[in-house]
Amino acid sequence: MKDSSHRESEDHPNPEFILTIEDLNKSFDGFKVINDLNFYMDKGELRTIIGPNGAGKSTLLDLITGRIRPDKGTIEFGPDDKHDLTKLKEFEINRLGIGRKFQTPSIYAEHTVYDNLLLSLEGSRGVFASLFYKETEEHRERIHEVLKTVRLEERKGEFAGALSHGQKQWLEIGMLLAQNPELLLVDEPAAGMTDEETERTGELLLSLEGKHSIIVIEHDMEFIRQIARKVTVLHQGSVLKEGKVDEVQADPKVVEVYLGRKHSQEHLEAEEKKAAEAETLAASDS
Repeated sequence: MKDSSHRESEDHPNPEFILTIEDLNKSFDGFKVINDLNFYMDKGELRTIIGPNGAGKSTLLDLITGRIRPDKGTIEFGPDDKHDLTKLKEFEINRLGIGRKFQTPSIYAEHTVYDNLLLSLEGSRGVFASLFYKETEEHRERIHEVLKTVRLEERKGEFAGALSHGQKQWLEIGMLLAQNPELLLVDEPAAGMTDEETERTGELLLSLEGKHSIIVIEHDMEFIRQIARKVTVLHQGSVLKEGKVDEVQADPKVVEVYLGRKHSQEHLEAEEKKAAEAETLAASDS
C-alpha cells in the first residue's frame, strides 16, 4: 500500500521520481529501525526529513547509499534509467550520481581548498595519480564555479584545515558538487554552526534546488523553516506526516511524537534510546 507521500506526488502533473522507496524494512538485533517505509521524491526537489532520535533517519541514508542492505523492499533511483539500489554496491551507487555528506566534515585538511575540489572532480583520480595529472581549462572552470557557489573563492589557496567549521561544511558540499551528483544526501549540515553560518548554509542549499535533488536531515527547526519546501516526518521507521512546515508542526501526531502528550516522556525516551542504539550498532558494523 502506498502512503500519503505517493498520493500527494500523484497530484503533480507528470511527476518524475528521482527516488522511489517502497515497503522498506531493516532490523538490527530484532529491533525494527525501518518499518514498511514508503518514500517518493521528485527530480530537482529539496526535501527535508525530520524526526526524533532513533526515528531511522541515518539508517535510511545508509540504505540509500548501500552502506547497509535492507531486509525487504526496493529503493529505485533515476527518473529515466531506473536502478534498484538494493542490488548495487556502495561505490556503484556513488557512480550513479548519489553523493552523501555526513555530519562531520570529511576534507583533506593539509591540502588547499582548491586542491580539495580538484581531487573531488567527477571521475576523480585520487591523491597519488593527481600528482602526475595536469588539470584542463574545463576543470579549472568547474572548480571556480563550485568555489563561487560555496562562497570560498577568497579562501581557495588556504589549507582546508584552517577553515572555520562552517566553511569546512561548505567545502565538503562543494566537493560533492564537483562530482556533479544528481542526488545529494546532506546529514545535519547546520550542526555546530553560528547563526550567520547557518543562514548562509540555508542559502547555499536553496541555490542548488532544481539543479540537484537534495535530501536534508536536520533537527534545527529554524533552519528547517528557512529551507523547507516539503517536510517528511519519520517516526519508528515509518513516514508519520508529510507537508509544509506549518502543517507538520501543527499536526497532533507530530506534536505527540515530539512532546509526548499522550505517552509518558520516559516511555518515549526509552523507545528512542533503543532505536538510536540500534542505529549506532549498524553504523559500527558497516
